[in-house]
Amino acid sequence: MKIGYLQFKPEFADPESNILQISKSLKCKEFDLIVLPELANSGYFFSSFDELKKASETIPDGPFCTSLKKISFEKKGYIVSGICEREGNIYYNSSVLVFPDGKIVVYRKIQLFMEEKHWFKPGNIPLQTYDIEKDNLPKARIGMMICFDWIFPEVARTLALKGAQVLCHPANLVMPYCQDAMVTRAVENRVFTITCNRIGSEFSKGRELCFTGMSEIVDPRGTILYRGSKDEEECVILDINPAEALDKNINRMNNLFEDRREDYYFK
Repeated sequence: MKIGYLQFKPEFADPESNILQISKSLKCKEFDLIVLPELANSGYFFSSFDELKKASETIPDGPFCTSLKKISFEKKGYIVSGICEREGNIYYNSSVLVFPDGKIVVYRKIQLFMEEKHWFKPGNIPLQTYDIEKDNLPKARIGMMICFDWIFPEVARTLALKGAQVLCHPANLVMPYCQDAMVTRAVENRVFTITCNRIGSEFSKGRELCFTGMSEIVDPRGTILYRGSKDEEECVILDINPAEALDKNINRMNNLFEDRREDYYFK
């Protein structure tokens, strides 16, 4: 299976420019599954609800989603992208999984980071996993998480317990150790992880927010298959065997899931 990420700098509050950039970057790429950054249609550092409204759209019929469906159909590949979602007068920091047949499913970020709490409502959709398959590939199951979800191990564990072999992680990371933590998420759940971070910086009311890049793909043993640059746009696609994530044996006597002692865990 060809999996990958597109690391780039979304233009703030300019969804049309961002989808043109995505289309251009993916035009000559072949992939089965690709991940885009958090809020890939809108940028991140909002200062008013007018900005938020301008940059957001409804799912699944907004222009950004419609364009992603076109790319997915043409490439016969699945796309996971962060998106600024509007539902009535409520806004969510969301992620969509776009199927080549035009189907779209959505996840709304449940762990909001800092000032995101001013603009977005916490997610209200349970963590789910989804089968992706193509004629020439075995079925694989993926789950979606968004940026700050990384610091809550329960998110990745829940997706793994629901069968996820690949965790798709759109992100706008700013703290220096987030990428390293995703290596742990991969090891402790024996899954592949694709973290797609953005690059560049944004300004709001005299403040600057700098994003750390270094998107990465990690295998179930914690090997970093690829880690990107801090400040360069790049599209990286690698071949993996998602079946490797089905093996939860740590050694001949320990199994990651079978050895769990749920009666002793905090509830």
